[in-house]
Amino acid sequence: MILWDGSRHEWLEERGPRLCLMGAIDDASGELLPGAHFVDQECAAGYLRVLKAIALEKGLPLSAYMDRHGSLKRNDDHWTLEEELRGVQDPTQVGRALQALEIEVIFALSPQAKGRVERLWGTLQDRLVSELRLAGATTMEQANAVLLAFRPEFNRRFAISPADSTPAWRPLRRGTDLARLCSFQYPATVLPDNTVRLAGMVIDIAPGPRKRSYAGARVDLHQFLDGSWRVYLGAELIATQEPTTTSELRTIKRRRRRPPSAAWNAHRRKIRSSIEHHPEP
Repeated sequence: MILWDGSRHEWLEERGPRLCLMGAIDDASGELLPGAHFVDQECAAGYLRVLKAIALEKGLPLSAYMDRHGSLKRNDDHWTLEEELRGVQDPTQVGRALQALEIEVIFALSPQAKGRVERLWGTLQDRLVSELRLAGATTMEQANAVLLAFRPEFNRRFAISPADSTPAWRPLRRGTDLARLCSFQYPATVLPDNTVRLAGMVIDIAPGPRKRSYAGARVDLHQFLDGSWRVYLGAELIATQEPTTTSELRTIKRRRRRPPSAAWNAHRRKIRSSIEHHPEP
């Protein structure tokens, strides 16, 4: 199991901006895991970067323990019709990646429940702040360079041998497209001019085989962690675009709908029960 979180703190003291350290620890050993890095604010992109780095270097954990930050758990009242019919909201971008990688999600019910990772932040706010001061770091880029060199020494001093030495990390399945899974995904429909549009951005799609038009097709639009874009029709990559910012699109909300009422939930259960007891021949 991993425990992950973000810690916003005066890591650079008065020399630079207030930053958020995002990272994860191994519950068995207390090791500060790969992917720890500084960002401006706790965010989905930060969690996805940590997840990708852990998966590449260590493998996949069985579970992830976390708080209810909006990047990790849907806390909004935006419901699509499909969500209303299912009675549950779609996961966040991070939740979708965890689900695809078959990592169990465990939400902390109180701040006290995150005690171990909070103690890690306390230790780092002492020792890492000192290292940053000694290095004269004044920017996020410099802080990340110091952190990269600091992590192995920190683990050498503070990580412990787990009670059970049998590794529990799961290897990535052959053919797993980790970069695609750890990206921002948006469903879209190809327009008559063979483009997809999102938040004012337009991506042109070249004609397919035999000058095939993709107009009307439902596609998945992905923004990768480097800011680049890819459009997939199923498993087929049909368009790419150069990087743009990753700081805005992840906050795009669905059209606001009120949560399903008790009457609607009762009606939905009645329909489901009817289908289950009277299946199609």
